[in-house]
Amino acid sequence: MPDVPVTHSRVDVDGIHTFYRQAGPPEAPVVLLPHGYPSSSFQYRNLMPALGDRWRLIAPDLPGFGYTRADDFAYTFDAYAGFLRRFVDTLELTRYTIYLQDYGSQFGLRLAMSAPERVAALVIQNGDIYEDEHGPKYAPLKKMWADPSPQALADVAANVSEAGFRAEFLGEVPETIADRISPDLWTLSWAQVGRPPGPQNLVRLLADQRTTVDWFPRQQAYLRDHQPPTLIVWGPHDGYMPEGAARAYLRDLPDAELHLLGGGHWLLETHLAEVVALMRDFLGRVRW
Repeated sequence: MPDVPVTHSRVDVDGIHTFYRQAGPPEAPVVLLPHGYPSSSFQYRNLMPALGDRWRLIAPDLPGFGYTRADDFAYTFDAYAGFLRRFVDTLELTRYTIYLQDYGSQFGLRLAMSAPERVAALVIQNGDIYEDEHGPKYAPLKKMWADPSPQALADVAANVSEAGFRAEFLGEVPETIADRISPDLWTLSWAQVGRPPGPQNLVRLLADQRTTVDWFPRQQAYLRDHQPPTLIVWGPHDGYMPEGAARAYLRDLPDAELHLLGGGHWLLETHLAEVVALMRDFLGRVRW
């Protein structure tokens, strides 16, 4: 497996001093890596050097996560989708494959919908857009979305903590492979967002997640109408997004490649080599 250096930079996006990681030749085809909740570009730290020999991988820390501070940011899904679009334009990226995982799948899909001609392909990994396949762990969130009372908000806010982050990262992964998931994920994430107003901002974002459901039909229509080449790599041990959430994509993308691996929501921690091999084969066949 290649071991290409990863560089660390900052760029101004709408006045936000934005941190991002990058690997690969400047002129190589671009793979854009928006991260999920409650992580940062750190989640891609191992994927990037493994693919950077042939592709240019770019992973920003979105506002309020990682090393990108933004206390005045709106902390809504609309705001993040707009920010990712402006980040891409600031770096003058005009053609790319997008890695869609967790919250990053929402921001990345809206980016794709805003400029379909720029999308070379999609890699989907535990990022769901089919409400009928939501897993049981959505229950407390849906309760809050339906009735955002102070108590419902408080119940969700209690999980915005280092212990809550640990539970998010370990999830439902079998004990036999759980020790592959680095504690750096939750320790670093909490160290970066745990000081006020970080936790309050994240509660606002969790509450706003209810708006994503209204986008699902539009996102499904985008996939159905444009048929971007798509690789689906999925960890089925996921209380939010079980196996059915992966298979649902085949309703709109019948030609997509689907691979169910043995991990969970944070597949790059437990099955990196398998994902890298699948991505190398897939990206090598993409028409850039």
